[in-house]
Parts: sequence; C-alpha cells; structure tokens
Amino acid sequence: MDASIRGQSARVRRVPPAKLAGLRVALVHDWLTGMRGGEKCLEVLCETFPDASLYTLIHDQGKLSPAIEAMTIRTSPLQKIPGVLRHYSKLLPIMPLATRSWDVGEVDLVISLSHCVAKMVQPPPGVPHLCYCFTPMRYAWDMRAAYLESWNRRPIRRAVANFLLDRLQRIDRESANRVTHFVAISETIRERIDRCYSRSSRVIQPPVDTEFYQPAPVNRDDFYLCVSALVPYKNLDQAVNVCSKTGRNLVVIGSGPERTRLERLAGPTVRFLGWQPNEVIRDHYQRCRALIFPGEEDFGIVPIEALACQTPVIALGRGGVAETVDEAVGRTYADPHPDSLAQALEAWEQSGDSFDPAQARARAEALALPVFRRKLIGHLTEILGNRPDPRSIPGPHVSV
Repeated sequence: MDASIRGQSARVRRVPPAKLAGLRVALVHDWLTGMRGGEKCLEVLCETFPDASLYTLIHDQGKLSPAIEAMTIRTSPLQKIPGVLRHYSKLLPIMPLATRSWDVGEVDLVISLSHCVAKMVQPPPGVPHLCYCFTPMRYAWDMRAAYLESWNRRPIRRAVANFLLDRLQRIDRESANRVTHFVAISETIRERIDRCYSRSSRVIQPPVDTEFYQPAPVNRDDFYLCVSALVPYKNLDQAVNVCSKTGRNLVVIGSGPERTRLERLAGPTVRFLGWQPNEVIRDHYQRCRALIFPGEEDFGIVPIEALACQTPVIALGRGGVAETVDEAVGRTYADPHPDSLAQALEAWEQSGDSFDPAQARARAEALALPVFRRKLIGHLTEILGNRPDPRSIPGPHVSV
C-alpha cells in the first residue's frame, strides 16, 4: 500500500440517516489511481454506503484508502489495455465511449464525483443523480488553450485535437442533462457550471482532515514551502524563480513531469523532496515560514491543510483559494507573474504580526470532515425526502 495512505488516520464505517438506510446506491468516480482531494470526498461516501457498487474507468489496486479498496469496484474496458495506468490521460477522446459499459442496474440513487466523465453515467429513469462536480471537463473548457498550445508546431495535429475537444465539449454539455442535482466544490465551480451547462448548483466545499493536520509546538524554520503536483498550470516555476533570485529558502514537495525543468531553474536555496507521506507533509506545514501557492485552483485543498496547521498562506488570489485565504491568514496577489509573487512575499515579510493563527485554524475547522459529511449527507436526505413518485417523472432530465 502507498506510504501516503498508511499515514492516514483510521476511518470508521458510518451509519446513514434513517431516510438513506437500505438504499441501493451507485457511486461513480472518474478513475481511481491515488488518494487526492477527490478521492477523500469519495471516501466519505464509501464509509456511508459501504454496500454500494463503485464504478470507475480504471483502478490501480492498493493506491486507495481501505474504505475505498473495500468497495465492490467495477471498472471499464479501459482497465484491460496494457500500460493504461501509466498512460490513461492519453485516452481522453475515448473515455466517454468507455462510460457506456457502466450498467448500474436497479438502484435508488446515483452519486457521481466528476471532473471528467463520471457524470456521464446513465441512471435508470426517474432515479435521482447527484453530481459532486470538481469542475466541468477542464480540457474541453477552461484549459483548452493550454492543451492546444503544446501542438503549436504541429498544425495538423492541433486541428485534429481542436476537433476532438469540440466533440468532447458537446458531449460534456449534453451529459449534464443526466444529472438531476449538481453540487459544486466552490463558488468558482458553481459559476463555471452555470456558464458551461446553464445549470444551478449548491456549494459544499471539500473536507480537510483537521484531526490529522494540526499545529505543533515547534519553532518555525526559515523556509517557504510548496506542496503540489509538478505540472505546468500549477505555476511552480514562479515560486522557484522568485526564491532562487532573492535567496529565500524554498522546499518543494511533489512529483510530476515538470520536475526536471524546475530543477534546472532552481538556485542553491531551493530543495526538491519528491512526493512524501502525509506525516512528512504535515511536519513541513508545521515548521515552514509560510506556504506559497501560485496556481489557480478550482478549490485548493493544500492551503486549507496548511491553515489547519496554523501556517500562513501566500497565494494567487484567483479561483477557489480566493474564497478561503485573505490578509487575516496570509496574503493574496492578483497576477500570475513572478513580480507579483515577489511583491506579495515582500509585503508579507514586512507586515509583522498581522497573521492570526486562531483565525487560520477556524477557517480549516469550518471545512472539517464531520462538517462536510453533515452537509453532503444532509443534502442527500433532502433530495430523497423531496423526491416525487418516480412514476410521475418521464426520465432523468429533472430540473434542479
């Protein structure tokens, strides 16, 4: 089992509320290849509905928490492709086709957790389908320009990619009609759902394990911290650039295809640790001077983990992070540019004791696991409680 999973606190099986007891539930997740923020949301539902079937495109066995691994997991035909666990992102154009293999059978409730194709599952007529939406499909919508940029020198392939993304966008929009209730992870995503799908949604922010991520009675060390996948849109090069030029100490925890390039940019004050177990990440949250978070995220779970450890956050003030970080708990800056980050760090260092540790912890506790569980399960209870007679519903196209 992955080291980062071993470090997680033990979970317990939850008893669902009376209105949800005995329900036949289908859970759907895009793919199961590791424990990230989306899988931590899924884990709560697996604990609540341990007898549900869990549908996904592919499953890397042993990389998930015990609560998820204990489920009846049903994969798609993509699982049988040699090497798929290393190269599944290249199969994006055929993923919608693979979802057709998900036959949820006779169920009372379908819950999808989707940033790609999970919401494309076909629920039985009249059965509520709640989609916990991390974002509409990124490459088809807001990250299209970044994806196509990699093909600038290959115009034919770029044209083919653009055609495929047009098709994916159309399929993604049409599949929103299979969802009866959308839940967004942030106001940023609520607005995106409205823009892309013309659908309303309720915001329930993802959970943070505040029992695990806690402050410690240790002195802060003289280093800044980045915790992130090392991919282009995370803007880690800006943090590396600024800290290298100004001589600030920076520790980078994470792995990904950008590591080699970032290491070439880095000066002697920047250290790369690769990906680390949760205990090591927590220890660095507890000891660092502040977390630097230069990417634009749909929500941003890492800053909340840092706040739970009473760690200041210096973040790009865009996306979901702008909803949780302000000058009471750190500093935000407006432009995704190294100069803006440098100015924010300078302003932060000159601000003295403006950081409020108690406020930082309170921000995180407002998103604790019990709070998330209560909100999500409460919303499900509300949906089932207000559910009309299925015979009066002509199909799955029910307005929110």
